[in-house]
Amino acid sequence: MAAGGLSRSERKAAERVRRLREEQQRERLRQVSRILRKAAAERSAEEGRLLAESEDLVTELQGRSRRREGLKRRLQEVCDDPEELRRKVRELAGAVRNAKYLVVYTGAGISTAASIPDYRGPNGVWTLLRKGRSVSAADLSEAEPTLTHMSIARLHEQRLVQHVVSQNCDGLHLRSGLPRTAISELHGNMYIEVCTSCVPNREYVRVFDVTERTALHRHQTGRACHKCGTQLRDTIVHFGERGTLGQPLNWEAATEAASKADTILCLGSSLKVLKKYPRLWCMTKPPSRRPKLYIVNLQWTPKDDWAALKLHGKCDDVMRLLMDELGLEIPLYSRVL
Repeated sequence: MAAGGLSRSERKAAERVRRLREEQQRERLRQVSRILRKAAAERSAEEGRLLAESEDLVTELQGRSRRREGLKRRLQEVCDDPEELRRKVRELAGAVRNAKYLVVYTGAGISTAASIPDYRGPNGVWTLLRKGRSVSAADLSEAEPTLTHMSIARLHEQRLVQHVVSQNCDGLHLRSGLPRTAISELHGNMYIEVCTSCVPNREYVRVFDVTERTALHRHQTGRACHKCGTQLRDTIVHFGERGTLGQPLNWEAATEAASKADTILCLGSSLKVLKKYPRLWCMTKPPSRRPKLYIVNLQWTPKDDWAALKLHGKCDDVMRLLMDELGLEIPLYSRVL
């Protein structure tokens, strides 16, 4: 035995005591939890005494319960009743008319009408994966722009929207007719592959998904540049990666648009990723000089408390009402170029 140390038998005894205390604590936690699930009137005097003696555990369990309930509420989809939604859309229409520089931020929720799953909705990709359920891969090459995509394109054409910042990789904004210069695809476009050896980078816009062989930190598509022979790469920015390509990410234009914006309209985004990009929210400006924020989403977002108006509705429903309020016709999508 080392000087000043414990013998092997003493260490074992100390470990047994520690484990016993942990098990007693777990059992006390289970007991308190069972009692708290009962109505106060149904608790026995003994149970009341146990709660009084376990004040710290009661506080901890009540805190856990509040957090669980808060999370459940945030995941719930809420719909405004039709009259309330129309009232809010009228207010939104006024904001669109009066905006000097309107930027639209879009997320997966604007593409669900095109049978493209969102991420955090009740049937979203991450929601299903957390539940251990499989996610089927849709053939996105057959997807067509939704009413929301076409409405945004018309609003830009009418100079009511100056720029679009999208988290989506589905290419539907471009198919809607929105000019390349008017959009920043922050997470890439699954129909664009690039040669990074050519200056400027040479782009190839495809009619098929270029990401079939690519993955996190593995971006080569298996095709080569017809000019220099270098392997082409996709433009997708995965979780855990930092987007460095100029196009189609177009971060420079997104940052410039945010700095000029007096109004931001968020459509179908949980904002859980976008909130991590402070330059999109003008956070260096004092609150009174930041853009007015309008959010269209069925679920809670971390920017709700900052919003001038939150509309709980499906994007297509809101945009149909908005375009009607603005007196603008929604163009029909045509595959014919």
